[in-house]
Amino acid sequence: MSETAVKPEIFVTWPDYYQKIEQLAVQIHLSGWQFNQIVCIAKGGLRIGDTLARLYDLPLAILAAASYSGPANQVRGNLTFSRDLAMTTTNLGSEVLLIDDLVDSGITLARAVDWLKHYYGFYVKEVRTAVLWYKQCSVIQPDFYVDYLADNPWIHQPFELYEQLTPAQLAERQNQG
Repeated sequence: MSETAVKPEIFVTWPDYYQKIEQLAVQIHLSGWQFNQIVCIAKGGLRIGDTLARLYDLPLAILAAASYSGPANQVRGNLTFSRDLAMTTTNLGSEVLLIDDLVDSGITLARAVDWLKHYYGFYVKEVRTAVLWYKQCSVIQPDFYVDYLADNPWIHQPFELYEQLTPAQLAERQNQG
């Protein structure tokens, strides 16, 4: 009789989430690396990129990517990137900090680095990467990360509840309160 291995899980609260963003910001600051552009991978890197862009007072560009779907968005599928970056500056900076929430397989982060170099290589001198969680199973090691996770857990982030909730359900909840 074989036992099915239970994949470890981590449940992250909003306070823990923002504390990790702050830890990442401090780690990058203490490294002494000077960068002039932040690019976040959406959707997971949006909040992190926004917070760091505010702290560092640097322009933020957004690269939309999608690869997860299915029940609770836990099924990895084909990786798709947006056609272009969303940004408010004329050109991309030359020293780019590329941000996502985590590296799981690492494929998204690795391909995003390649995407930036392919489409914006004329402007980009250097790209460094930053995430909150770096899983052991990743094919790429980020330059900056808060937690290294040797057991490759599934990370439940505090905003995931909105992936299972409709606006009608939210309105019903608010009317009950």
